[in-house]
Formats: sequence, structure tokens, C-alpha cells
Amino acid sequence: MKITKKTIGFIGAGNMAEALIEGLISSGLAAPGQIIAHDRDEKRLFYIAERYKTKVNKEKYEVANAADIIIVAVKPDDVAGVLADIAPEVTREKLIISVVAGKTTGTLLELLMAGGLRHPVKIIRAMPNLPALVREGATGIFAGSGAGMEEIKTANAIFGAVGAVVNVNDEALMDAVTGLSGSGPAYVFLFMSALIEAGVKEGLPREDAKRLVAQTVLGAAKTAIESGKDVEELIKMVASPGGTTIEGLRVFEEAGLKKIVKEAVGSATRKARELAGRG
Repeated sequence: MKITKKTIGFIGAGNMAEALIEGLISSGLAAPGQIIAHDRDEKRLFYIAERYKTKVNKEKYEVANAADIIIVAVKPDDVAGVLADIAPEVTREKLIISVVAGKTTGTLLELLMAGGLRHPVKIIRAMPNLPALVREGATGIFAGSGAGMEEIKTANAIFGAVGAVVNVNDEALMDAVTGLSGSGPAYVFLFMSALIEAGVKEGLPREDAKRLVAQTVLGAAKTAIESGKDVEELIKMVASPGGTTIEGLRVFEEAGLKKIVKEAVGSATRKARELAGRG
């Protein structure tokens, strides 16, 4: 799918916005001339314009006016002011996609109405994660107020340019997406750090341990995706009876690793609910 004759406007041009811009252009989904970005940091705008040859604008309302698809990628504390500023430019035909953490589509609509919006609007909420920076992200998407199949298809294409996409039908599940895949990279990095330290303790040079761990995690993830096998089956493929892997897994089992992970994801999900006002 190519987004033809549509202008994509980014309000906020930080790391996630840059990942999406790069993904859109690299995948051929959109041309640089179809993209316009705003950020309060003028140096950031200069960088985006120079690197990706996109249009930029110092005024967020002008970006909203020019764009058919408005991607709001600002910090949660800034979203109220941003939506108040762009509300007069949001016509019925425009699509708003928010990657703002912890802000529901209902909250976004209320903020737009507080800014003067008086008609229906199409809103989609997305929760991408850090690996979108290398086009291997995982994004959860919820279609809110006014968004139909065409808008969902567009959002899937945009975030599909930087990784895998899962659509959820209940917005409350976006909190679980946040606790699982949104926070998940940090959990994996923590496990990687522990593996590296363990390798060093057993005598490996740190750089060798880092390389072995990074490739092991990458290879395991790729195997899980491409083999189509259940992860429990993959564990059995590595863990030969009476072998080294079984011994290591026994330690994890005794320490209650699965329970710890479930508790961590649950805690992060509850925090996401709290930030969304549903705690």
C-alpha cells in the first residue's frame, strides 16, 4: 500500500517520529515531499529536513492545516496544549493518530473539544515500542472515535513500515500492550545484561559476551517468528534430556522466573491504567 496524494504531518519530531518518517520513506509508502514535521526545537527540525528532505514548519497549527494525516508524537504533559492549538485546523476529513502514552481516545477528543472542535473526528491510538527505531517494532493499535476500516488500514500501513502491528478491539487492552510490548524491550535488555554479566563471570571477555548474547537474542526471536512453532516446543528443541540447558532451566524454574515476569508485566499494566485514569 502506498499513501498517495496524502500529506502526513508530525506534531513532535523526536525519536519515534523520526523512526516513522524513515520507515515511511524507506518502504516507499510515502515520498519525502508528502511529509511535514513540527518540533519546538528548531535544531531538530533542521536535522529532519536535512536528513530526510521532508518539509518542516515552526508552527504546529500550520502542519495540522496542511496535513491529511496528523500524527501526534509529543510528551503526555504537552498534549493538551498541542491539541488546543491544532483543534481549529482539524476538519472532518482529517485523521489523527496519537502515539502519546497513557492518553485514551476519549481524552484526546475531550482535549480537542476544549480547543474548540465541534464536529466528529477520526482518532486512532497507537502504542509502538523502541525497536521501531530499527524497523523491528511492535505496535498495538486501537481505532477510536469516527475511525473506520480505511483509517485502520492506513494506520496499519504506517506502523507496519517499522515492524509488526496488532489491532485491539477494546481500548482497555492498550494498557496491556503498554505493559507487555511497550515496556518489553527494557525487560529483554535487563535479561541480556544479566546474561552478559554471567558470561563475564564464567571467564568470557565482555565484548565477546555482549556479541554472543545480542546474536543469541536476535536469533531466538527470528526463530520464534519464522518457524511458526510454539515457544514451549522451541524450548524442548534446545533442552536435551540430561544436558546443559535443562540444568539452567531448572534454576530459572526454582527461582520462579515465569511468575516474576507475569508480575512485572502486570505491574506495568496497572501503572498504564493509572496514567490513563482507569486505575
